[in-house]
Amino acid sequence: MAPSVTSRALDLLGAFDPEHRRLTLSALARRAGLPLATAHRLVGELHRWGALSRLPSGEYVIGRRLWDLGLLSPMQSGLRQVASPFLHDLYGATLATVHLAVRDGCEVLYVDRLAGHESVPVVSEIGTRLPLHATGVGKVLLAYAPEDVRAEAFARLTRVTAYTITQPARLASQLVRVRAEGYATTGEEMSLGACSVAVPVRGGDDVVAALGIVVPDLRREQARLVSALKVAARGIGRTLASAEWK
Repeated sequence: MAPSVTSRALDLLGAFDPEHRRLTLSALARRAGLPLATAHRLVGELHRWGALSRLPSGEYVIGRRLWDLGLLSPMQSGLRQVASPFLHDLYGATLATVHLAVRDGCEVLYVDRLAGHESVPVVSEIGTRLPLHATGVGKVLLAYAPEDVRAEAFARLTRVTAYTITQPARLASQLVRVRAEGYATTGEEMSLGACSVAVPVRGGDDVVAALGIVVPDLRREQARLVSALKVAARGIGRTLASAEWK
């Protein structure tokens, strides 16, 4: 039986993976095993619907509408729903930008965010993916990631600012400290003028997310922020456990 239009469209979406986040039309056709004319027609329909977005370079990426649908999945919607009151409590106590994030391959994916009152340069938005090694929530998730993920992340330590840590030995030392102390920090490593602190959120024995705060300076407030984050993270973890979240 010939493949249906639906299966061909799904093959096009399935052409994307962590190593192929941007694809030209010809690459999409090749990876999906479709004739170029068929791929052109289906990609056009997916683009109009919002499943794909087209970059100025002409390459295609997964569109925002698929992200919006993904938020309806039990994993993402359940986590956001459980965490929401704790994020609001944390925001109320600190008036700082608060993040909830999960790991997506070798990137950190921001699933919720409350913007703080202070004028701090924050590049993340809900749905944004950023490098694990340059963000507080990312360092937490990297510290608890499988060995193959850490190896891949260490192989792509790109410099974002002059303060981004790109030395593998130094980053490895930080990750050891994250596991020992239960929190991670950054100092202008993702954007100048912004520092962050983050802690793990546990679902049973596993770290399922990271909770972080972005502020202009950590020197005077770090201990208070770490304490507030850990209280919120424990609350999220307890609620996930009682809800038998998977």
